[in-house]
Amino acid sequence: MTQVLRERLAALGMSVDGAAITPLSGGDSGAALWRVDGATPCIVKRDTPERVAGEADGLRALSGACRKLIVPEVLAEDDDLLVMQFLEGTGKRDGAALGEGLRQLHRDSRDADAGHGWPRDNACGLTPQPNAPLADGRAFQRDRRLLPLMRGCRERGALDAALAGRVERAADSLERWLEQAPPSLVHGDLWSGNVLFTPQGPAIIDPAVYRHYPEVDVAMLTLFGGPGDAFFEAYWDGDRPADWERREALFQLYPLLNHLYLFGGTYRQGVARAADRILAG
Repeated sequence: MTQVLRERLAALGMSVDGAAITPLSGGDSGAALWRVDGATPCIVKRDTPERVAGEADGLRALSGACRKLIVPEVLAEDDDLLVMQFLEGTGKRDGAALGEGLRQLHRDSRDADAGHGWPRDNACGLTPQPNAPLADGRAFQRDRRLLPLMRGCRERGALDAALAGRVERAADSLERWLEQAPPSLVHGDLWSGNVLFTPQGPAIIDPAVYRHYPEVDVAMLTLFGGPGDAFFEAYWDGDRPADWERREALFQLYPLLNHLYLFGGTYRQGVARAADRILAG
C-alpha cells in the first residue's frame, strides 16, 4: 500500500521521494491514516469519497471563519484521499486561548439570514449526518438530529420504547423553552480528541460542520471530560446562559445517541440522564 500511496501523492504534485510514511490509527472513524514526512509534512486520510469531500468542505469552511484557532490546510483532495497539513500537538495546553478562539468563531460567523444546517450532508464519526437547512433551529435539532438517531437506535435494538418515548418528549419540548436564534458555524464534533494544542496555539481537526446553536461545540467539549475553568471564563466572557445545564444536556443528547447507535448499550444511561435533564427543566 505504501508504494501505491507514494504514486497517488506524486500524481497530486506532492514531493514524496524518500519521505517516511507511517501508518496511524484511524480511531473509531474507520478511515486509514498515514503521516508523510516529506518536503511538506502532511497527514493523508483514505475514506469514502463522500466522507472525504465532506471533511475537506468542513476544513475549508472553518479555515475561512477562524482567526484565532488553527485549522489544518487542505493540501490535496482526490476521490477517496484527503491530504492535510500536519500539525504538531506538542504545545502548552491553553484553555483560555481555545475559549477565546471558539467564541470568536461562533460570534463572527453568526448569520440571521442563514438556515440551521449546511448545503451538503456530511458525517459525524461513522454516522451519516443530514444537514438540509431549516429556518427554525429547534425544528432542525428535533428533525435532523434527535429523532433520526432515536429511530436508528430503536431499529438496532439499542433503545427500548420507554426511553425512546422520553427522548421524543424532550425533542418535542424545544419550542417551549429554547429560543429561536441565528445560527453560527459549528465544528460539529468538537470532543477533546479533535483539539490539538500546537506550539502556535490551539487547533481544531476532523470537523462535521453545519450552522446551528453555538452551544453544540461547548457541550461536546464537556461530554467526555472538561476543557477547564480558563476555557469557560474566556468563552462565556461573563455571558453564560442562565439555563446552560439544560442546554448542555440537549446538545449532548445527539452525540450520546450517536454513540449508542454505533457502540451499543454502554451509552444508554447517558442518553437517559440527558433526556431527563431536558424534561426536568
